Amino acid sequence: MNEQLPLYKRWLIALIRWFDAEAATEHLATGDSARKIDTLRTLPFVLMHLGCLGVIWVGWSATAVTVAVGLYVLRMFAITGFYHRYFSHRTFKTSRAVQFVFALIGASAVQRGPIWWSAHHRHHHAHSEKDDDVHSPVRHGFLWSHMGWFLSQANFATRTALVKDWMKFPELRFLDRFDIVVPLSLAGLLYFFGYILEQIAPELGTNGSQLLVWGFVISTIVLYHATFTINSLCHVWGWRRYNTRDESRNNFWLALLTFGEGWHNNHHHYPRTARQGFYWWEIDLTYYVLQLFSWLGIIWELQPIPAKIKDLRRVDEAA
Repeated sequence: MNEQLPLYKRWLIALIRWFDAEAATEHLATGDSARKIDTLRTLPFVLMHLGCLGVIWVGWSATAVTVAVGLYVLRMFAITGFYHRYFSHRTFKTSRAVQFVFALIGASAVQRGPIWWSAHHRHHHAHSEKDDDVHSPVRHGFLWSHMGWFLSQANFATRTALVKDWMKFPELRFLDRFDIVVPLSLAGLLYFFGYILEQIAPELGTNGSQLLVWGFVISTIVLYHATFTINSLCHVWGWRRYNTRDESRNNFWLALLTFGEGWHNNHHHYPRTARQGFYWWEIDLTYYVLQLFSWLGIIWELQPIPAKIKDLRRVDEAA
């Protein structure tokens, strides 16, 4: 944002940009100031974390925890299977309707729209572990790679030149521009659903506030940091099977947490495959669901791992 603008105008623009990501982009900061964490942009992120403290007042119930876990699973799959393996790498094909449905679910994870997400991920692969890799822990440290990078103005705009294939879909551009609409709608629906359950099924012990805190806030925060570990931890913690040009690593525990994304060195070795767990013992829950979808005809042309790729550039470092 232009530092010469009065403070109240900077705050006003930031507030508008929470609702319209394309508003006043001409006032985004440039140079060194753009690469600093933007205090105005951190407020919603901080408030989401503080919202977890709401559990002190709303308590818990089996219903609320089940909803939270269910939404974690559904949205993690939308991020890993579609935001990542489909929108970023095009490792399979699907219909426009299915594409939109999972873009919508992914948008509810509060990680912005599918075009913005895939553009930055493609940039990461093109510049991995170089200075221009915006979330490399090797270059920029753990905290920046984990969450600092997307709280800066330098990475706010969508790198449209990298995602021309998706820019032609107006529904995807809508999700990118108004990325707050879907999360707010989910939050409202959870509160309403909890209110209804309180009236018609009080034995479940839940209510609107409880489902809002557990189903939206807590579930989203856990989803946030599980996803972020692939940028931060999977480039410093784990073992390397392949001699890639970056420091990507495989990590069993993170693979479980992120439904297969933890096989990160495999992924950087060959990002064109829909499968990131290259061997049968490498659990890749996202791929198992994608394979099921392919059997059902929901998606097709799942990209395999060429046999020669498995043995190419192996180094097999210990963790």
